[in-house]
Order: sequence, then C-alpha cells, then structure tokens
Amino acid sequence: MNAMALSPLTQRRLANFKANRRGYWALWVFLVLFGLSLFAEFLANDKPFLVWYDGSVYVPVLQAYPETAFDGEFPTEADYRDPYVKAKIKEKGWMLWPLIPFSYDSVAWDLLHPAPSPPDGTHWLGTDDQARDVLAGLIYGFRISVIFGLTLTGLSALIGVSAGALQGFYGGWFDLLFQRFIEIWTSVPSLYLLIIIASVIEPGFWILLGILLLFSWVSLVGVVRAEF
Repeated sequence: MNAMALSPLTQRRLANFKANRRGYWALWVFLVLFGLSLFAEFLANDKPFLVWYDGSVYVPVLQAYPETAFDGEFPTEADYRDPYVKAKIKEKGWMLWPLIPFSYDSVAWDLLHPAPSPPDGTHWLGTDDQARDVLAGLIYGFRISVIFGLTLTGLSALIGVSAGALQGFYGGWFDLLFQRFIEIWTSVPSLYLLIIIASVIEPGFWILLGILLLFSWVSLVGVVRAEF
C-alpha cells in the first residue's frame, strides 16, 4: 500500500511502531516463525517428503502409499522408519527426509537415554516423557496455537462488531433487551461450562473454538455500540 494513501494519523502510528525496535523486529521474527510453521510437515515429519523408487516419484508427506508399492509384503501404509522398508527403497532408489525426521506424535524407540532424554544430535531439544521429539511438538503446537488465536480473534471481532453496530443503530427496545441478554450471558461461568463439556465429549479444535467464541465476542460490543 502506498504511504501517501494512509492518513497522517496512521502514518504516525506506523512510525512510532517502527521506532520501537524490539517490537518491530519481534513482529518480523514472529511472522517468519509462523510462516515456517505453516509448512511443518516439510520441516518435521516421520515420512520423507520425496521418494524416488524404480523410476517413479512418490510424495509420502502428501499421500499415503502402501508398503507393497516398494515391493514390501503388507498392503498397509508404509512405515518409512522401518529398517525393512528403508532397505527395500534403497535397493532401487532413495529418500529425501525433512530436517527433523520426527512428527509431533512420533515415538523414538531407539533412545540412548531413558525418556525424557536430553538434547543430542538426533533430538535437538530432547524428548518428552513419552519419547516424542520436543522440537517437532513445538513446531506443530506453535502453528495450531497461532491459528486458533487468530481464528478466535477474527470471529469474535466479526460477531462483536456486528452485534454492537445493530444495538447502536436501532437503539430503543432492541438495545435494551440485547443489553439485558449480554449482562445475563456474561454472568455464566465459562470455566465451569468448559469443564462440564470436556467431561461429556472429547474437546477438539473446533469444539474449544466454539465454546470460547460463545463468550469472547461480548468484549467488543460496548465499544462499537457507543460509537454508533
């Protein structure tokens, strides 16, 4: 966007932000890390992202292939960390592995120390108590955490701004009844509701997002309502 198209106030805010060097560079570090985490499957995975075998190209990171595709014995998905599968592929081709040859749920059965193991040349940050690579877990966890937060913030803003705009625009009984509803709704203990739902169903990404969204949209309603 051309700087001339920005208002003087916006230009001043951007200049103040750039003057805060720690905040400015922290933003760039965050954006780089988040951008890399979007390709987590190509950075940390227990499957090679490219296999050349008998004149054919395979991309296991994007598609599941049976062991029989590499002259194996079983029609189930190939375990590329299995020495038998490795030897079969090496006979007629090669594998190109990610920088970290472990996924977030990969269990390392050949640790030199009992889990949780300390950092070494294979596991750069060590493993957790279930022998899973810590660095791989950080990469995948960072991605899902940021996506969860951004999605929740975006949807909360959309609902909250819309609700506040309707209240401020129409006013009257609509505004009065909506305000009473918000007061009642905000008095519901969200933590207890989370505990109750988690005891009934297994909480996942979308379930947690939906529950938190039920309460997070209220924070913007008052501001937008007052502006309208």
